[in-house]
Amino acid sequence: MDWSRQHEWVPATVVRGGTGVGAEVAARTGFGPAAFTDTMVITEWEPPRRCVVRHTGRVVRGGGVFEVAAHGEFSEFTWTELLDLPVPAVVRPAATAIGRWTVAPLGRLILDYTLRRFARLV
Repeated sequence: MDWSRQHEWVPATVVRGGTGVGAEVAARTGFGPAAFTDTMVITEWEPPRRCVVRHTGRVVRGGGVFEVAAHGEFSEFTWTELLDLPVPAVVRPAATAIGRWTVAPLGRLILDYTLRRFARLV
């Protein structure tokens, strides 16, 4: 995990952090007042194959996994996020339904774009 180079493939993001279980990582994403910091703690560390993080911030909470698997002469990179966004329990059912139609497709577009940039680098 070369955190300092993530800005090369994750748009509008600067990441700083350590390595190994227990290390803290902070990703600042966005522009000006629309920016936020995604803080994480590394919970599993198996270089160069696997890194698992727990998101600990106010905006982004949940888990993330970065994995690389060898497939013959090729490798496959998988980035998985299971996020618990800050939505009050009272409005969670409605927010979940709305999110499926609005936030999820936008998130997929952004991640697809990000991963295409990453593929060009490797």
